[in-house]
Amino acid sequence: MKRLLIFALLPTAALFAQSDLTGIWTNATITPLERPAGVTKATLTDAEAKAFEKQAGEELAKLDGASEGPLLTATGSAGTGGYNVLFVDRGSELARVNGVKRTSLIVDPPDGKVPPLKPEARARNAAAARVSQGGVKDRPLAERCLLGFGSTSGPPMLPVLYNNNYQIVQTPEYVMIMVEMVHDARIIRINGTHAGPGVRQYLGDSVGHWEGKTLVVDTTNFTDKTHFRGSSENLHVVERFTRTAPDTILYRATMDDPTSFERPWTVEYPFVATAGPIYEYACHEGNYSITDILGAKK
Repeated sequence: MKRLLIFALLPTAALFAQSDLTGIWTNATITPLERPAGVTKATLTDAEAKAFEKQAGEELAKLDGASEGPLLTATGSAGTGGYNVLFVDRGSELARVNGVKRTSLIVDPPDGKVPPLKPEARARNAAAARVSQGGVKDRPLAERCLLGFGSTSGPPMLPVLYNNNYQIVQTPEYVMIMVEMVHDARIIRINGTHAGPGVRQYLGDSVGHWEGKTLVVDTTNFTDKTHFRGSSENLHVVERFTRTAPDTILYRATMDDPTSFERPWTVEYPFVATAGPIYEYACHEGNYSITDILGAKK
């Protein structure tokens, strides 16, 4: 009788586990957002991936303490002194989805590239760049430590050089995602409705609902300072979190901004369980250049 009772409870317990996102996760990967030049395939065999990962590790080692290099240029640090490699924690492997390793986080468009910006978006972003030279409060959000760089806080939540850890706390009414970088916290209201157009937030306004075992999160109401990959306050992001295994969440996000991009585009990659904990992050602690910048006189 006891054995029958246990078997009867198993389907319910399994379903709960599949729908529970609670835990500490990492999306660290060396798979780039866009497919690298010269790479024509969306996926690699394990042998090809191993060779790619080995080469990436060797290239990173060469940057130890250097002030020039593609990675430093991408982070805006070229010519100013580089990171020691021990500070870089982006993982050592390509992202694996459905048993194969991906060459880009972008899965749509098929070429693995961010769609072109519309002419009006390019003009808008150029004007914003000129304004950012005017004063401290006009500088980019990540530079001011208001948000983590590279859209690590999202949405979409992209992997970056380090601190790619997230803690998810789930209740029936809310899902909270604590981002290790800059301690950004996202609050997702389950079965909620969006705030009015007058409410604008750096992380947007996120509401979610469950479709089976997948949490679908709809985010709008960004500010005009977010500028994700050149987007505007009209950015609309739809994320899907699916617990595909005890140690894996498959994350998929689609970005749509008809005032900025030529077409919507989608990323997909895993979040993998990690022991944690989430560490304190002090963005400008010991950064004496801030005192110099703020104290400068014209």
